[in-house]
Amino acid sequence: MPPTAPPLAPGAVPGAAHGPAARPSLVAWLRAPRAAEATPGVWTYGHRPKPPEEPDRIPGRRLLSGALISALCGWLVWSLLWNGYLGGYWLWPLLLLTPDSWSENGNMAYVVATYTYYGIFLCAIAVVFGRVGHWGEVWRRYVGPLFRRAWDEPDAEAAPVAGAEGDPVEWPQLRVAGAHSAADRLAAEARAGAMNDVDHARIDRAWQSVRAGRGSLAAFTDTVLRHGAASHGHPSGARDLPVRTAQHDLLAHQVRIGTAADDLRNPYQHRGVGLALDPDVLGTSLLAVGPPGSGKTGRLVRPVVESLCLQALAGQVAVVAVGAAGAGLGGDEAFDVVVKIGRPDSAYDFDLYGGTTDPDEAAGILAEALIGDLAASLPGGDSRRAATALAQLLGPYRAAHGRFPSVPELRELLDGSKTAVGALREALEAAGERAQARELEARVRQSGSPGDAGALLADRIALLDRPAFADFFDTTGDRRPFSLRALEHPLRVRIDLPERGHAEASRMLARLVLAQFTECAVGRADRSLFACLVLDDASHTVTPEALRGIQRLRSAHAGAVLTLRTLDDVPEALRSALLGAVGCRMACAGVTTWDGARFAEVWGTEWVETRDVTDRQIVSDEPFTKVLHFIRKVVTGKAVTTQSVTVRKVERERWSASELAHSVPAGHAVLSVTSVRGEGGPPVLVDLRG
Repeated sequence: MPPTAPPLAPGAVPGAAHGPAARPSLVAWLRAPRAAEATPGVWTYGHRPKPPEEPDRIPGRRLLSGALISALCGWLVWSLLWNGYLGGYWLWPLLLLTPDSWSENGNMAYVVATYTYYGIFLCAIAVVFGRVGHWGEVWRRYVGPLFRRAWDEPDAEAAPVAGAEGDPVEWPQLRVAGAHSAADRLAAEARAGAMNDVDHARIDRAWQSVRAGRGSLAAFTDTVLRHGAASHGHPSGARDLPVRTAQHDLLAHQVRIGTAADDLRNPYQHRGVGLALDPDVLGTSLLAVGPPGSGKTGRLVRPVVESLCLQALAGQVAVVAVGAAGAGLGGDEAFDVVVKIGRPDSAYDFDLYGGTTDPDEAAGILAEALIGDLAASLPGGDSRRAATALAQLLGPYRAAHGRFPSVPELRELLDGSKTAVGALREALEAAGERAQARELEARVRQSGSPGDAGALLADRIALLDRPAFADFFDTTGDRRPFSLRALEHPLRVRIDLPERGHAEASRMLARLVLAQFTECAVGRADRSLFACLVLDDASHTVTPEALRGIQRLRSAHAGAVLTLRTLDDVPEALRSALLGAVGCRMACAGVTTWDGARFAEVWGTEWVETRDVTDRQIVSDEPFTKVLHFIRKVVTGKAVTTQSVTVRKVERERWSASELAHSVPAGHAVLSVTSVRGEGGPPVLVDLRG
């Protein structure tokens, strides 16, 4: 029987007490409109496309002031006519068209004709001054929307829906398949407030499995009838996160990260629109660059991790969040597995070899972690020799002992300790592993030769052979350390790196996690879950092999989120390749001009319309015109000029390096996204606080 969440207060929406603002009820949330054709990165919840742009659109302030002035002028003209200050000529058509007998003895027909004429004349004045003051535009822009919001947008919860087939609250997809009893049970719990958005997304995920043939309709219906909104629960038993800090829409799998600024540099359709991230764009991976305090962790990484954890509770995602201890990626209670490397209170160990039993695969992953940042300077320009050296030790050791060596044991073997090598040789002879014995002898012969990577590997592995890590990476006994092979399950994992006092080891472990993630995500047999790695600080972790792994994630229904303080933390030869390998790019406020130049290059150019205005002084030979020009110059202090406007199209950078470095306000960033289907969006200035 699946575990259930604590009982809810009467009338309460599960989880509604958490978050930055009050969330709508489940019924209102389900019935809210969503833009199906929105471009990637747009927050679809309640989004309505903007009307087409009007190039000659009058600014609001000028429009309102002009309408007011024209109204006052129209009222003045009518007042002067009505009071006779302009004579009675405007009444001549009335006097000519009405019989004289009507004007005698107060004939009622004359009164009606007179006031009708007044009304026609007043309407003519209103039409003339209305066109001058653009009253129609004022109505369309300011007055009409007020009436539409008042009449066309009733409360979503009370809005009538045409039959159960069109109401998402009634689970129409279940009714079409004939599961009416399950749909009735779920609809009743939704209306009663006993179901939240995570429950809805989780049960919908289970239903999609039934439709895909991975489950039975009868079993699904039976589970729903017995457990209701708590059915098909997450293994942890949780039905929501303890705290939400961002706006989430699990129906669209989105998390809102900000609002596109109403700036001329933003495309018209994006101005003032909410921006969001979802697995569809994170599947192309995301890179965010910005100095400390620019909002990378609090306004990007934390909301993304929170959204992925919610989707993991719904059985849709497996997420691994990696950062320094205390980085603020979320509380321990928000994760299923928390690995605190270097801390004695950690409930989980970490598998140094990624859960594999293949010595060559383990050697490749470990070599990437240990010396991946130095691979370009090694003989051969990569880490293949280092991987071979490790495989020559890992294979024999596993054949002799049935496990891979612990960190101290591996260090002794890499150092060429005669005692350790001799013991391994004897164990291999006893086990009859002649092929593995030849591998060990080859390693012994190569040890100390020019170009051998053994000494460098021993120096690097020594960083993990410290007292602080004595209880970690242990392969002996009954301990089963956590492995990223578990990405086939909807897990929420957080790995805290020991950055304080162990900076180099922390970077090495970050490379290890990245290498293991790319290998395990691509090697999954079941790719129905979206797998995502969130690396809060990717400094000195990007290597040529890591780039190749990131590029493979897109086809494996996986992605990575990387943040950097500056692109200088990446080898110069890999900076452009890194920006090209990811589909989503974010430049936060405060980036340097050199970093801005890289982003400007990858975002390219666009054709824009420019206007060149030239002022030319007017010289006249007419005496009267000269006098008028002289008087105007005395009054205004400026010579009389005429303007000539030249309109042309030019190609310019979407965002220049100088604009990115100096024109992005604090709390803002420039973001571009690309979906896994190849749909791209332009770089948009986004307010991360909105």
